[in-house]
Amino acid sequence: MRLGLFGGSFDPVHYGHLLLAECCREQCMLDEVRFLPAAVPPHKPGRELTSGESRVKMLELATAGHPAFAVSRFETDRGELSYTVDTLRHFHRETPEAELFLLMGADMLNDLPTWRESAQVCELALPVAVRRAGSGEPDFDCLAAIATAERIGQIRRHQVEMPQIGISSTEIRRRVARRQSIRFQTPRAVEEYIATRGLYV
Repeated sequence: MRLGLFGGSFDPVHYGHLLLAECCREQCMLDEVRFLPAAVPPHKPGRELTSGESRVKMLELATAGHPAFAVSRFETDRGELSYTVDTLRHFHRETPEAELFLLMGADMLNDLPTWRESAQVCELALPVAVRRAGSGEPDFDCLAAIATAERIGQIRRHQVEMPQIGISSTEIRRRVARRQSIRFQTPRAVEEYIATRGLYV
């Protein structure tokens, strides 16, 4: 089994997230992609997130009907700082037969060596660097201190390209607060959930 793990705040999930996951599923031939909303992301310590329950529900609405997409409550149920290495260890124990792929934007690759137990992260899962169409390759040499040359070669071969899509969760939250439309930026079911729950206002 080839299992893709896609972590993030997803506050809220939008079409850019879904397109990234689908491009990775197709280009890396993944059997399943699991979305992992973080409880407390280490890289966003200053911002209060919408409740984990709401972010999980929005992801479930957004991914409903896609047989290869699933949502995991592992990090939100733990309710602690969400370190990637801990999450990967959990899935390695839970599904030892699965080959794990860690989905991330190509811009995050440079930061990977600063993550907690980054060498272990690269051993437990294959980082998949997703770059936007027209952008150059990321600098894979930045991984030299935490991964073998063979592993870096695998990471390079599994990089994914996706179309340019200028949507962000930050901008969606701003638009909702200003009573502006977010139509076609997130699935309609998510848009309706935001409206009925009064999120981001």
